[in-house]
Amino acid sequence: MKKIIYLFFISCIFFSCKKEYKVVLPDTGRWDLFNTPAAQALPAAAKTAMEGVYIVTNGSDVFGALAAIKWSYAINGGDTTFHVSGFFGKDIAYFICEGKQLNGTILLNGYWRKMVSTETGLVHLTINATAGADILLGSAPVVSQGSVIITGVFGNGPEEPTLPVLLTYNRKLYKGPASFQIAAHRSGGRTSDLLQVSENSVAMILKTPEFGSTGIEVDVRYTKDGIPILYHDNNLNLREIQKCGLLGPIENYTYEQLSFFVRLIHGEKIPTLREALTAVVYQTPLTFVWLDTKYVGSIKPVQALQKEFIQKAQAAGRKVDIVIGLPGQDQFNQFLSSPGFASTPSLCELSIDDVTKSNALIWAPRFTEGTQNNLVDLIHTQGRRAFVWTLDVPEFINSFIKDGHFDGILSNFPSCVAYNYYVQQ
Repeated sequence: MKKIIYLFFISCIFFSCKKEYKVVLPDTGRWDLFNTPAAQALPAAAKTAMEGVYIVTNGSDVFGALAAIKWSYAINGGDTTFHVSGFFGKDIAYFICEGKQLNGTILLNGYWRKMVSTETGLVHLTINATAGADILLGSAPVVSQGSVIITGVFGNGPEEPTLPVLLTYNRKLYKGPASFQIAAHRSGGRTSDLLQVSENSVAMILKTPEFGSTGIEVDVRYTKDGIPILYHDNNLNLREIQKCGLLGPIENYTYEQLSFFVRLIHGEKIPTLREALTAVVYQTPLTFVWLDTKYVGSIKPVQALQKEFIQKAQAAGRKVDIVIGLPGQDQFNQFLSSPGFASTPSLCELSIDDVTKSNALIWAPRFTEGTQNNLVDLIHTQGRRAFVWTLDVPEFINSFIKDGHFDGILSNFPSCVAYNYYVQQ
């Protein structure tokens, strides 16, 4: 009894002292110059021309020597929002900004973040007319080495930014095969990554292009009444949801119950697969969806949604590859027992033989097996693609991009994959 009391006492001390880490993004609405009514939206041609690899001079000690700058968009409530992201080589750092033009000057306003810590802060950037804005705002902008110079300041936390940053255009972003995918795990990142939206949420799907993602992986489960939804873990738990009183396997609850009682960490509802695919096709530039099947059962409802949204993407003038993932033997066997499996786009994490048996479009081995270039090349001779998962260590990401032959990388840090991919020469 004394031992039990002692252990209880020690556990109370441990959990009471356990530090909860948060990333509190700064308020980006405080730059008066950016908010002036005279500021206007940037033309599409300027955004496209601005993309590229930049040399970082001031600020390189914090962010690294190079930056890959790329624009993205999301449509929410009928409004299209454009953001420019800068991906850096140090500490998985990035910035995300909105852009405007004011009297011939380009203004970029947003925040920076390091994924290896809780460090964040404001960033205010400017491209003056003589530093390239006149080129970018021209009728047919073409930039060359040194022709665009971005200057500005960044800060720490909520403080006003005063630290200088300077980026100079060096070259275009690397453009490899159009089919290469920067795929975001759980649609953009995990709860533990301290992002401002929840994993496997529609909000994350809309956010993830800002992290450099060109595709996503999502976790599919069924509710008690057979509705395909997005949720990673087996059980309702405080890692993924706010405290609500419901416990146990998510399959024990109907969608109506989950929709009424449960909210994800940042307050979103658990989305249906239909809601998620609707967001991908109609609200983002994403071109790839990996449906990771976390259940054992019929694939027909998921298969039907897959087919429906591939067709909807085509009708909308977009090509979105949607594949059903086969992570284990149970899912593999269930897939093979379904009618028309051979013509159903799929991704197989098992052996090369299983890839052939399932006629999977993609083979996806774990990164711990190494680059396996001989097997990847074999897959390519069969007209298939190969992705690797889940790759998060920057050195490994760089190695797989430089030395591997994979067609896509799944990561919790798509911004790190984006940096290493786009700065290639």
